[in-house]
Amino acid sequence: MPINSLSFHTEYNQFYIKDKKCTANTNSSKFWTDKAFSERLALEYGIIGIRTQSYGNIKGEIIILDRSTNILENGLFNHIVEGGIDINSGELQILNCPDNQIQLELKVIPGKYRVRIYSSNLSSVKETDLAHDTDNDYYRIEIWPSEEMETRVLKQYLE
Repeated sequence: MPINSLSFHTEYNQFYIKDKKCTANTNSSKFWTDKAFSERLALEYGIIGIRTQSYGNIKGEIIILDRSTNILENGLFNHIVEGGIDINSGELQILNCPDNQIQLELKVIPGKYRVRIYSSNLSSVKETDLAHDTDNDYYRIEIWPSEEMETRVLKQYLE
């Protein structure tokens, strides 16, 4: 279970996990709905939007698993949310916003996956619309094969 580190710049408090061949539009009114914004997870076929607390520098890790860990470590994280994604191409990409520049690309077996995002240190971000080197929010992403596609909030962050 290799852990891939994430460290990149993004804007508009979001970044994406997507199937390499996905052509979905993240600007559609169906993507960042009020519910998706609150849940910190937007879903469209082949792409997931992750809402971040910080505007600029993203730090985290992504792990591809064989199955769910079922270990939520609630006390370590401010927010935990899950959703599903189809990765039909067999290539999963992490993209920044708004450039859609590839920050990481991983090969996976084509199919449906469950994605769990653990967000921590969200209160360290004092201004969510400006980039600061002192922002310390962190995102742990676990991905495993699953037919379950619906969004489920396991722990809600209250701002």
